[in-house]
Amino acid sequence: MAQDLVFYTNPMSRGRIVRWMLEEIGAPYETKNLNYGAEMKSAAYRAINPMGKVPAIVHHGVVVTEQAAICTYLADAFPAAGLAPAPGDPARGDYYRWLFFTAGPIEQAVVNHSLGVAIPDDKRGMVGYGSYDLALKTLEQALAGRSHLAGSRFSAADLYLASHIQWGLMTGTMPDRPAFRAYSEPLLARPAKVRADGLDNALVAQAP
Repeated sequence: MAQDLVFYTNPMSRGRIVRWMLEEIGAPYETKNLNYGAEMKSAAYRAINPMGKVPAIVHHGVVVTEQAAICTYLADAFPAAGLAPAPGDPARGDYYRWLFFTAGPIEQAVVNHSLGVAIPDDKRGMVGYGSYDLALKTLEQALAGRSHLAGSRFSAADLYLASHIQWGLMTGTMPDRPAFRAYSEPLLARPAKVRADGLDNALVAQAP
């Protein structure tokens, strides 16, 4: 039943990442579209996410927030979708490594760079990503000659990283490098991603 899996989002948010993940797993879910401002900061929604931000899911009463956590949770909760290497598969190491490299160093480096936050050379050891250039160089090297991050199959790690690359290239917050496009463009053409974008774009069109 859709009520067993409830998705809180706004189509102009990182909720688009989770929408894609939900479309990949193929399970029924209910969407609750929250407006920025009073609705997202309401007491009712803060009982689900005290941060007052989206996305969030509630699955059989279990609340999960943060995009990487939601993607990882859903991959494990719906194993038939094949979106995570099985326990014991050596590819699971790469799966965790690059999913959380994206959620940590890449996102932090890109956000700080966008905000003009400069890390002094003598303070780089205090930030997990070292520098914007180092984080992106590491990612570029990881993607060289690879179509998937964890073994030979598409996984939640690919979904998460491709979403960040899409946003980074669209906004100019990540450099337009051949390795980034060669990796992400085939993934962004997946049927579930196209469906997810259609659903979110329809919500945008309906907004007052």
